[in-house]
Amino acid sequence: MARRLSGKCLCGAVRYDVADEFVYAANCHCSNCRRTTGSAFKPFAGIERDKLALVKGEDKLLIFGDQSGAHDAHCGLCGSLLYSLVREGAFFHVPMGTLVDDPSIRPTAHIFVGSKAGWFDITDDLPQYQEHVIVGSDAR
Repeated sequence: MARRLSGKCLCGAVRYDVADEFVYAANCHCSNCRRTTGSAFKPFAGIERDKLALVKGEDKLLIFGDQSGAHDAHCGLCGSLLYSLVREGAFFHVPMGTLVDDPSIRPTAHIFVGSKAGWFDITDDLPQYQEHVIVGSDAR
């Protein structure tokens, strides 16, 4: 049985439980990720949809995008981004900053650096890709 991790929003109104079985992880610098996080990039980890479960606050979610398709789920109270539903609804991209527990995966690349914030310098040695790239699996 896989180790389980917990995650939550800033105010704690929404909580989730996820298997520590992430398939890929990256730092996304696209303008949408920057806007939704308010940061230079979004460190995220991808996992199959059935391996994440909301355990508290589903009624507090604010869905941005297609309710039945690709969307971002935020806490409707504090605004924290909790996950993005991607890849035709098969995967969640979990912002790694919402994890309470330390996952075994680490980001392996910077993606969409072609549109990164001009005021931010990438200073690590991870590979950089102008757009998206297959990271560990078919990431997008």
